Parts: sequence; structure tokens; C-alpha cells
Amino acid sequence: MEKEEIKQPKKEEQAIDALLRPHAWAEYVGQTKVKQQLQIILLAAREREEACDHLLFYGQAGLGKTTLAHLVARELNSNVKVTSGPALEKVGDVAAVLTNLEHGDILFIDEAHRLNRMIEEVLYPAMEMRKLNLVVGKGPGARTLALDLPPFTLIAATTRASLLSGPLRSRFGGSFKLDYYNVADIEAIVRRSAKILNIEIKPDGVTAVARASRFTPRVANRLVKRVRDYAQVNKIKDINGDVVLKCLEMLEIDNQGLEPYDRQLLEVIIKKFNGGPVGIGTLTAALNDEKGNIEDVHEPYLMTIGFLRRTAAGRIATEEAYKHLKLDNPEANLL
Repeated sequence: MEKEEIKQPKKEEQAIDALLRPHAWAEYVGQTKVKQQLQIILLAAREREEACDHLLFYGQAGLGKTTLAHLVARELNSNVKVTSGPALEKVGDVAAVLTNLEHGDILFIDEAHRLNRMIEEVLYPAMEMRKLNLVVGKGPGARTLALDLPPFTLIAATTRASLLSGPLRSRFGGSFKLDYYNVADIEAIVRRSAKILNIEIKPDGVTAVARASRFTPRVANRLVKRVRDYAQVNKIKDINGDVVLKCLEMLEIDNQGLEPYDRQLLEVIIKKFNGGPVGIGTLTAALNDEKGNIEDVHEPYLMTIGFLRRTAAGRIATEEAYKHLKLDNPEANLL
């Protein structure tokens, strides 16, 4: 039987990303415990015909926080108003968003850790009492105007939950941490994305993509698109493990998903600082990079696969990192 093709119009990269995003609860792979807890909250809210509690999703970039927010809206049959922390600079910005909400709407704020404290203070009464308090006028004649808001649900997503203030975090009825995915779940995501993109990847190719995906769905989808490009340009119909590995080699991604910067970070620790420990300030100077990029983008994955350790004295490259980079560890030779 011939493979059934899913015909789609040509779309820009961003539109393809939206196409690959799960649009139904059953299509969302992984994060089982988070989904189970969410389903209880959503089912209870529907049965009571009430607005759902405010929700906070946090975890590394690309793990599905935005997707979950849209799926929650689908489960509640609600409209979603989307904004981000950097977009809400002034009280007027958040006031405009809140006053346009309708009964049962969901307000999704991405990058919530970038909300300034003034905006957070406006959100406190909005989340807790459905009130928008505005100061009208200046000086002695200034007065506070309290506007009633309809029942709504605020969903916030962040990669750095520690930067949210305590008062704001405490106002969320549910806080959910999204963890890295396992290889089996990533393989399921790769197979689904390949089907949507009308390409067939052999089982060993699926495994190769999954292992290089840093346990992250967004990375997996990006690699599937690059494998598709590589196969198309080279007129390859049989996309197996060898083809995937050649594509990854071209992209300078190794079999552990490490990209050039990841390897450079480890090599600096090993070659310049004898494997560590090295402080984050010294490391940022040596790499000519920002602290946030190292701590939030690269270190979490390197620690997950056991190539890096954080200690009170600084960062240390592990024996596994030496082996992966094929570098000699003098201290190991002394043992």
C-alpha cells in the first residue's frame, strides 16, 4: 500500500512550526504527570462552569509551554490573547490588554520573567480580585479608579521562574515544571513531524534525529526540517540513519546533540582551566559571552547528559566530557 500523503500549501518557516505544533490533547507527547494534573484542573473548572485557576508553566525553552497554553484554551473552549513580558512596558499596556478580555478568555504571557515590578503590581489585584486599579491624574488631585474585569485565566510561561517575584508566583493556582523529554517520546514527535512534512524517515534515522535533539521537541522539529532539506537537495528518497548522520555532520551537530558552542564551552574549561572549577564570571570573559546565555541555554543540557557539574567553586568538566571530546584527562591518569 502506498504511503498516504498529507497535502499542504507551501508555508513560511514560522507557519510550518505552527503546523508541527500539536493541536489536540492526544497529540501532545510526553509530560505525562503535568498533563494528568492539568486535566483534573480543567475538568473541574468545566464542570463548575468557572474560569480555570491561573497557571504557570516553567522550564527550558522548546519544551512545549506555549503549546500547552493553547491546548488548555482548546480544552476550555476559550479564546487566547497572547502577549509577552517585554511587550508590557507601561501600565497602559497591561491595562489595554486586560480591558479587552471577555468572559472566560485566556491571557497568555510568554517570557513572564521579563515583566517589570510595576506591571506585576497591576496584575496582583487583576488575578486575585478581578480588579484593574488605575491612577487617574497626578499630584494631590490624583485618584484611583477600580475597574471590574470578567472572569479570565492568566497563563504565564517562563524559562526562569526564579526571577518572578514571590507575590506573583503565589497567585498562580497551579505551577508546572516541564522537564526534558525521554528519547522514546522524542522519537514519537519525530515520526509525527515527518508525516506532517510528507517525508519518510527509517527507524534508525528517527533514532539518530532523536538522540541529537537535546531531549527537546523544538530542536527535534528543527532537525527534521533540516534533514528534509538535505534529502531534497541531494535527491535522497531513503532517509536512513546514515543520511541523518551526514546531515548532522554538515550542521556540526554530534551524536549527543552538542553544537559548536557547546563543545567550545567544554574545551575552554578543559584546556584553559584544566577542567575546572572555573567561576561563571571568568568563563563568560573567556568565551566573550553573556552569563545568561551560558547558564540558561547551554549548561542545563550539558549537566543533564553528565558533561558538566556546577559546584560552589565553579564549573567542572566531567570525565564523560573528556571522553566525548577525545581529550586526555591528566588527573584521571594519575588515579
